[in-house]
Amino acid sequence: MANDYLIRATAENGSVRAFAAVTTETVETARQAHNTSPVATAALGRLMTGAVMMGADMKDDRDLLTVKIGCSGPIQGLVVTADRNGHVKGYAQNPSVMLPPNELGKLDVGGALDTGVLTVIKDIGLKEPYVGDTILVSGEIAEDLTYYYATSEQIPSSVALGVLMNKENTVRQAGGYMVQLMPGCPEEVAEKLEKKIREAGPVTGMLDKGMSPEQILAVILSGMKPDIKPGKTPVEFRCSCSREKVEQAIISLGVGEIRSMIGEGKPAELSCSFCGKKYQFDTDELRKLMKQAK
Repeated sequence: MANDYLIRATAENGSVRAFAAVTTETVETARQAHNTSPVATAALGRLMTGAVMMGADMKDDRDLLTVKIGCSGPIQGLVVTADRNGHVKGYAQNPSVMLPPNELGKLDVGGALDTGVLTVIKDIGLKEPYVGDTILVSGEIAEDLTYYYATSEQIPSSVALGVLMNKENTVRQAGGYMVQLMPGCPEEVAEKLEKKIREAGPVTGMLDKGMSPEQILAVILSGMKPDIKPGKTPVEFRCSCSREKVEQAIISLGVGEIRSMIGEGKPAELSCSFCGKKYQFDTDELRKLMKQAK
């Protein structure tokens, strides 16, 4: 995934901080793993891109961010996890959802989600993870994350996310940016930033031109003394599933459930929700796992 990466920046003497990422190959990998429809690809791609930028703000390599959307729309829900090193994975509950374009002729992500709740879980090594819940304000995901930051973390933010598809339904461009006002940010700086964001237009237009994260932030933060931090964080779709983890999951089902799997008389096949990888266990292997479950 050499082409996907994330950068960080500050502006106006640290009173503004920003993230920008290009995630085209990462979102295309997710599309292939789950065989998502165009609208599901757009929804999942936006949430993965947002999570990558949110994850970049965590402090420790072991910290894990999970963003879940439970919704009434036909996509039924989304789950994404990310860490601070640009690794992200996710899935849609109904990856094959199909909808006509919205009134603007765009993929109707808001219609696919409809009403619901966005939940952010930060597992940062404390006894209990931090959990923040907010309602979906539009289902378009960028606005929902903006609202989450304003209400749950009291950080005025602007999140912009975009996924553009090719005619054959592969991912042409994906990415976005997140700009946040730090405590004590002067009012005139906030107003200047709002004006810059308005003038810049939709992030999909910038992605469509093939603009890099550096170029995107140069536009958003122009005239605001931007300081782009050295070092890029490579972004990639990465799943940590393994046969050992699936074995533990089977053991946790308990003796009765494993016995009924053996009773079917054929190998049991389990697939990872996040990456779609399939794991097969024959009856002998299931019997061994059943002994461990006792």
